Amino acid sequence: MLASLYNWFWKAEYWIPPGFSWTDLEDSDGVTYPHSKDLWIALPLTFVLVLVRYCFERTIGLSLSRAMGVRDKLRVKAAPNPILESFFWTQSQNPKEDDLSHLGRQCGLSVRQVQRWFRQKKKQEQPLLNKKFCESSWKFFFYFFSFIGGLFVLHKEPWFWEPRLCWEKYPKHPLQPAIYWWFLLEIVFYLSLLLTLFFDVKRKDFKEQIIHHFVAITLIFCSYSANFLRIGALVLLLHDVSDVLLEAGKMFNYAKWKYSCDITFLVFALVFFVSRLIFFPTKVIYTTYHYSRLYFQLYFGFYFFNGLLMILQILHIFWFSLICRMLFQFILARGVQNDIRSDMEDLGTSDDQSKKGKQRNEKFQTHAPSPKPGVLGNLGYGGWQGMSQKHSLDQPGASDCLPDK
Repeated sequence: MLASLYNWFWKAEYWIPPGFSWTDLEDSDGVTYPHSKDLWIALPLTFVLVLVRYCFERTIGLSLSRAMGVRDKLRVKAAPNPILESFFWTQSQNPKEDDLSHLGRQCGLSVRQVQRWFRQKKKQEQPLLNKKFCESSWKFFFYFFSFIGGLFVLHKEPWFWEPRLCWEKYPKHPLQPAIYWWFLLEIVFYLSLLLTLFFDVKRKDFKEQIIHHFVAITLIFCSYSANFLRIGALVLLLHDVSDVLLEAGKMFNYAKWKYSCDITFLVFALVFFVSRLIFFPTKVIYTTYHYSRLYFQLYFGFYFFNGLLMILQILHIFWFSLICRMLFQFILARGVQNDIRSDMEDLGTSDDQSKKGKQRNEKFQTHAPSPKPGVLGNLGYGGWQGMSQKHSLDQPGASDCLPDK
């Protein structure tokens, strides 16, 4: 049954233009073509990369964080209390006044003591700066070497400079070993991000990250299998270039290198705009939608890949709207402060919690002094959050909102 389902899914009429079959893409005379089975090795390699990341963060990542002066603040641990802990994890992290009174009577504590316990517990559950820094340092090193390696491989190709050439002689494009390893490494990386997403620092665009990772993995796998290697390589390169700056800015932010952080944010915003909102739609989407039709008749794969690219573009617009909000803050405060796409301070996401958080922020903005200028905090793939957000339960905000992909 699985074999029948596999054969049905990979029907040539779905994935390659009319007039061609999979036999046309069989290896022969020393010429190699991509096949879906080439990437199955990615599944076990994902666990290997997770292990490599674990070792990296605890050696190179921690050493780099110390060298850059990242320091975790001492936190007062909340006293063990089974009743309050049960409510914290199963009900809400922001109990209402009636709940506070009820919990106080159950535990023999005053309302103020219960409030203090919840404040301490929330701070206790927030990820440490060193953890955030190490996570960003891992992503920075991957994106940096992936971008440099990809640029080195692609800059010699004529279709790199003229994307419409991506469709000449398609699908008879031989597979280059360097591009195979690049695609394999990228899909392993995104699979590892998906695998560790629930253990990494949570961002407010958590759902968007899941969508992005699924779309990225699907695009990489299907574009490789259907020999959309050329256009797929351009997509990877355009994403990696801004991700390098994103993670670098977050590292500067955690280290409180204010000016480096601010400059990196401005460069990142510019590069993101050019790569994701100019080059991506005009050089990639336009090429796949318009020029491809000049070389072959339309088929399922045409609509499928263009649909995935449009989903990515929608995410790009969403993330850039967050960047624009940060830019607005930057102009007003002469530095980026609250990361719009902040880490998830509250593990719960109820409407009551959201309303309370909003009211608390409004109250702080009304009565508190202006925070220090400073930009990025935790850009997951989205904004970046200012380190000055200590008034908001020590929670870095939006520095992680941008497209990871």
